[in-house]
Amino acid sequence: MKPPVGAYGVDARAERLGIVMGHGGPYARLRPYGGGREWDAGPRAVRHATAEERLCAATAYADARSRGEVP
Repeated sequence: MKPPVGAYGVDARAERLGIVMGHGGPYARLRPYGGGREWDAGPRAVRHATAEERLCAATAYADARSRGEVP
C-alpha cells in the first residue's frame, strides 16, 4: 500500500525520507523533510517511514538549521 499524500515515506532505492506530495500513475512524488526539490520514486520503492526515521530526519533538519545551512 502506498503512503497517502502528506504522509512520511522512504524511497528505498535512494535511501531518502520525504513527505509524499502526490501520486502520478504508479510513481510517488516526494519532497525532502524541511523543503527542497521534489523527486519521483518508483512504484515499489516507497514505504511508510518509521517513527525513528521521522525523528532522525527532524533532528538532522534542526541541526542543519542551527548551523545556518538551511532557512
